Order: sequence, then structure tokens, then C-alpha cells
Amino acid sequence: MSERILLKLGGSVVTEKGRAGAIDEGRVLSIAREIGKRPEKEYLLVHGAGSCGHPEAKAYGIAGGVDRSNREGIAITHHAVLALNREIVKRLREAGVDAVGISPLQGCLADNGRIRSYEHRHIAGMVGLGIVPVLHGDVVMDCTRGACIVSGDQLVQYLAKNLAPDRIGLATDVPGILEGDRVIPSIVPGKFDPSSIGSSGHTDVTGGMRGKVEELMDLARTGRTSEIFHVSRLSDFLDGRPHGGTVVKGRD
Repeated sequence: MSERILLKLGGSVVTEKGRAGAIDEGRVLSIAREIGKRPEKEYLLVHGAGSCGHPEAKAYGIAGGVDRSNREGIAITHHAVLALNREIVKRLREAGVDAVGISPLQGCLADNGRIRSYEHRHIAGMVGLGIVPVLHGDVVMDCTRGACIVSGDQLVQYLAKNLAPDRIGLATDVPGILEGDRVIPSIVPGKFDPSSIGSSGHTDVTGGMRGKVEELMDLARTGRTSEIFHVSRLSDFLDGRPHGGTVVKGRD
């Protein structure tokens, strides 16, 4: 049976976060080629928005909720991240990966910033056929706030709970969770305080590394282990080798 991998590509990995709307095309191409080299595996891919979505969401104040006064931000933010998704899917397909982009705005419903419902059986069906679904952080409708941002990290937690991947990895622009200059090799819920993690210096409406760790620790409480590593070690992660990053353990 094929190994099923849930892989999140951080927004800082696939975009140039200091430049609004700038896609890191070289890195996206490199990632696509690594995935294309391993067609025997099943993949679920999620990517962050980075500079293609976060600036727009901030400009329209979407994190604080949406009403008629700022509703235009829904379309503008969605189209920004959709452009990134299309580029990633294009590069994956050029590398021989049968990738299909999926936007959470069409079908994901949140309540007070958290996913309330999201039909996922079609995603499971794609994976079963050898198709690679490529989801992304997105603006979605929200029962309480009108609309909100659902991060790629929150999607990772939701998909991990519902689609049972064998391994979960987050490729980032840092080597793992850092304590000073040292990578923390592993953490477990109840023995690590996410509030000790600094925030990104770039525009990020979803919590940066702290948000990632909080989502993964919630996931760990359900018994699911995940890994955070530098994108340059992607091949090591895909092949199951040590990658020098941090393991968020589902069990101590």
C-alpha cells in the first residue's frame, strides 16, 4: 500500500514574503521536481499564502471579521492566493505530478475563525486515484465573523484528522522550532509553551510559527505526530530520513 504524505509548504517557502505578490518560482520548481521523483507515494499538499494573500487580508482587516464595509477584501484576498495556487499546480504538473488545485472558499465553513465543516470525501477520492490535491490557506465564510482566514496550518490539522495520512510534514524557511540558535529536536503537548515562540517579521495574519506549533500540538493531543523542517531537507523528509528538524510527538 502506498505511503500517504500530508505536506504543508509554508508561505515563506513558496513566496518572497518581503515583496507583495512575489512567487519564489525557483523554489516552487525545485519542490515540484522532488515530489515528481517519488510517484509511488500518495500526496496531500497544502500551501500557505505568504506575500500572495496576507497583505490583502491585512489591508481589508479580514482577521477582524467581514461585513458590507470590507466585503471587497474577500474576492481580492482569494484571487491573490489563487494565483499562487495555480502557479504551484502548474509547476507540479510540469514535473509529472497529476495535481489539482482546491480552494477552501468553495465549500469550507468556519465559525469564529475555526473550521466548522468542510466536505473532504472528494479529496480522499482524488488521492485514491493517484491525483494530488493542492489546497491553500484562504478566506472562507464564517458563521460568526462574516468571513475569516483559515490558515494552511489549520487545514493540515483538519485533513490529518479526517484523511489519515501516514506522515505529516511542514516545510518552512527555518530548520525547526528554535531555542536561541538551537533546533529543539522534539516537543510534546503539556511540556512546551508555544507563547515562547517569536512572531514573523513579515506580514502574517495567521500567527506565523507560533500558529503552526499551536495547530500541531492540538493535532498531537489526538495521537498524531508531525514534523517541521527546512525546505532544503525536503528530500530527506520524503524518503523518511533524519532532517534535522523538530518532531511534534503525538505520544511521549
